[in-house]
Amino acid sequence: MEKFTKSIKKEEVKREWVVLDATDQTFGRLISKVAHILRGKNKPYFTPHVDCGDYVVITNASKVKFNGNNKMEDKKYHRHSGYFGSVKSENLATLLEKNPEKLYKLATRGMLPKTKLGKEMLKKLKVYQGSEHPHTAQVGKDS
Repeated sequence: MEKFTKSIKKEEVKREWVVLDATDQTFGRLISKVAHILRGKNKPYFTPHVDCGDYVVITNASKVKFNGNNKMEDKKYHRHSGYFGSVKSENLATLLEKNPEKLYKLATRGMLPKTKLGKEMLKKLKVYQGSEHPHTAQVGKDS
């Protein structure tokens, strides 16, 4: 009887499509669940050095709810081009309204590994404002 842990290879990974509806869900808890699925930790053959996660499609991205005191106006997201005085900031409400995909990817990236593997995992996240998405063929095939 062998007592070795089985590691899965990249070619042996079976990917599925998971559709999550963000309507009235708490943002942080939803992103934590997404990162868990993207990493592949929900599978029995999770291997840390192999991308064994599934594709995640988030619909109704702008209908998510946030907890906390006045977080929509107080929380700021900053970006910097590298030049002096070029710091641009926008608050959570405008980022959610203008570009929810960027908001979801920023939050999810913080929960994934900071390596090439983490970048590949993040590419499997698809975010859409409405309830319609173009991945219905993939989702129907695996479900």
